[in-house]
Amino acid sequence: MDSTDLAHSAAAVRQEAFRQLRGRVVALRRAGRSRREIKEILGITSNGTLDRALRGEPPPEWTRRPRAKDDLHARARQLREDGLDYEEIAGALGVSKGSVSLWVRDMPRPARLRYEETRKRAAEGARRYWAAERPAREARREAARTAAAAEIGTLSQREILIAGAIAYWCEGSKSKPHRPAERVIFINSDPGLIKLFLRFLQAAGIEFVQLRFRLHIHETADVAAAQQFWMGITGAEWAQFYKTTLKRHNPQTVRKNIGADYHGCLIVSVKQSADLYRRIEGWVRSVMDDECGSAVPLAT
Repeated sequence: MDSTDLAHSAAAVRQEAFRQLRGRVVALRRAGRSRREIKEILGITSNGTLDRALRGEPPPEWTRRPRAKDDLHARARQLREDGLDYEEIAGALGVSKGSVSLWVRDMPRPARLRYEETRKRAAEGARRYWAAERPAREARREAARTAAAAEIGTLSQREILIAGAIAYWCEGSKSKPHRPAERVIFINSDPGLIKLFLRFLQAAGIEFVQLRFRLHIHETADVAAAQQFWMGITGAEWAQFYKTTLKRHNPQTVRKNIGADYHGCLIVSVKQSADLYRRIEGWVRSVMDDECGSAVPLAT
């Protein structure tokens, strides 16, 4: 027998010996023996030899330590089987892409999705994101509004006069050089602003019986419901309302003010209001005074 045959024969003997050793190592492992016990029983001195013998053999359950993220690990693998990519899994579970990679990198890559399916999943991801983000943002907005309202507190009579006069100068009818008319007529669709203007009139000493109202609304709206709505806001009797003005609907115009929340605009007019109009001019002029005390001319 030459040297080559001797080498092959020795290699075969070593392979057979290792195969038999591996069989005994695996049997002991499956019987619940620890690595230290297996080395002592079989006289193995090298961790490398033991690692080779146990290669491919999963560790027994009793060697696994419970981890807080085991449930996330399992869910990540399930989502990967469902075809989600790393970013989608990370977003769904609230973990990093690095963690997802460690948990599922041994799994086959899912087949490339069709464009329609990609769009569908992106839309679903956006829906889930905003389902959680929208309430959080609204909570922050409400906190800011509440804090700002606390800064104002309860208004004094003087502050109501200031706020109401400025509101009127923004939204009310004003006398023009080409059309002199000292009449107080206020129009708006915001119920809160209408209530503020009514408080302003009360602070200015105007009797409620001096007020008249007119609804200005599209003909396609629920006119009767809008009338009841504004009667509730103002506390006025129907006798104080003039005939409703109906605006014709233009089918070519895409209006957003539709539906049950659309109540049209309310016009509030004050009878015999020339003196009140002049007082409003004076209040507004005082507010618009510059730092030096000289009045800023009122725009007409």
